[in-house]
Amino acid sequence: MSSDKGQFQQGYQPEVQHQPLPGLEKNLSPAPQPDHLPTPDGKAELYKAAGKLEGKKAIITGGDSGIGRSTAILYAMEGADVFIAYLKEEQEDADETKRLVEAKGRKCYLHTTDLRDRANCKKLVDEAVEKFGGQIDILVNNAASQMMVNDIKDLTEDQWIDTFNTNIHPYFYLAKYVLPHMKPGASIINNASINAYIGRPDLLDYTSTKGAIVSFTRGLSNMFVSKGIRVNAVAPGPVWTPLIPATMTDDAIKQFTSPMGRPSQPSEIATCFVFLASPDSSSISGQTIHANGGVVVNG
Repeated sequence: MSSDKGQFQQGYQPEVQHQPLPGLEKNLSPAPQPDHLPTPDGKAELYKAAGKLEGKKAIITGGDSGIGRSTAILYAMEGADVFIAYLKEEQEDADETKRLVEAKGRKCYLHTTDLRDRANCKKLVDEAVEKFGGQIDILVNNAASQMMVNDIKDLTEDQWIDTFNTNIHPYFYLAKYVLPHMKPGASIINNASINAYIGRPDLLDYTSTKGAIVSFTRGLSNMFVSKGIRVNAVAPGPVWTPLIPATMTDDAIKQFTSPMGRPSQPSEIATCFVFLASPDSSSISGQTIHANGGVVVNG
């Protein structure tokens, strides 16, 4: 099955568009690619599953859209049931993700919450444990937010605190609450960012949280790798998701590209989350995969 959507062709650039926070995938034009990957001629073909996650149970935050939606779909194609968390404003996107996952023959449980509250993180894990009959094999910490500010003098203390409350604190809470339910072979995968490695100045608070995620990944891996539970991260570069029109300026969207000559699609990042959750990556822990379109970084 193939689909020529054009988003994988070199020189592809999304049109400038804007949405209110948190942004909805249903309003993106064109829609991102959730389950297709590039072919050598710049077209697209459906992801080829191989049963890598058969019978697994996964929690995915920010699973309503973008990288989270694509990860949920690819996990379902590989045989996993998913439990996705999202904000109430994202209900329409979440309903569509549920439809897409169930069309692949797997279960998708929906959980509306604000992860900035640690009590909500505990409730999320408790409900997932109940729905999955006590089995949790994969935690994907993906939910995040950003807002561009060019100068530190204009970056408010409230925004700084809120970004940390959104982007890193829930990663700690959810890992803490889910690990007692994990067995050897389980995997935690954190969504970091290229910005932790290049130091993007107009996203200072976001960049700082993503650096914290990289360090959190390394420390947590060292804590649990001897117990058979692996912890890794993915550091995407530019990816076409609702976060872009909801948070970026006209100029930033016009420059939203990579050395490959285009932004990545969510499906291209989700394959990394499949790999890190599957036995194919059995000797990898504490590491970060740089799915950034060809930017060479150290670390």
